[in-house]
Amino acid sequence: MRKAERLFQILTLLRSKRGVITAQQIAQQLEVSERTIYRDIQALSLSGVPIESEAGVGYKLKANFSIPPIMFDEAEIEALLLGGRMVESWSNQSMAKAASSALAKIHAVLPDKLHQLSVEQPEWLIVPQFNSAQYQQHNEQISSAIKNRQVILLNYQDEAGNLTSRKVWPLGMIYWGKTWTLVAWCTLRQDYRMFRLDRIQTLDNLTKFFQTREDISLQHYINLIKQQQQRYSG
Repeated sequence: MRKAERLFQILTLLRSKRGVITAQQIAQQLEVSERTIYRDIQALSLSGVPIESEAGVGYKLKANFSIPPIMFDEAEIEALLLGGRMVESWSNQSMAKAASSALAKIHAVLPDKLHQLSVEQPEWLIVPQFNSAQYQQHNEQISSAIKNRQVILLNYQDEAGNLTSRKVWPLGMIYWGKTWTLVAWCTLRQDYRMFRLDRIQTLDNLTKFFQTREDISLQHYINLIKQQQQRYSG
């Protein structure tokens, strides 16, 4: 990696962090030595970039520092288009609207060569639009409950057609392709459960709230799944 490219990436990392980032963390990200990072930080500081350092803590940019807008290359534009169009097609209405707005802002700042790429969908970039009413029902309401850590009451029909009523702590949602699934802590079973959104009959956000714990959280659930996969593969 050329030094100029490395300096740019260091600056990008500093801009993306609200707090401090250590030389070790930067070195691991860029796959170089910490000594190289120390030299690069010094070079950025000498060039006028206001980097604050705290001994034994790390580096951060001074508040209110800004640089000219970052420009994207062709591969990055294609990645942004793919991600944006997936959100437009498969997420809830508010997220789809936000994705469309973000893509429009990207279009507005691109040079002519890349602007044409952002307008014309590449032949390989096909994102089918599924029936949002059928497959994404309750998506926005559940998203709000996850953010607010709000208990929800749902009436659910399982694969066999059985109806059940559950109070759950919504932890996260997974998209499996055409179907969104809620990962939740079920207060009835006192265990993690997954609920397909298209099988939820009714859903109410209650006035009760919850706090995640080390043993009840989305990350804990993911770790359990990883452990299961490791046992199976082993």
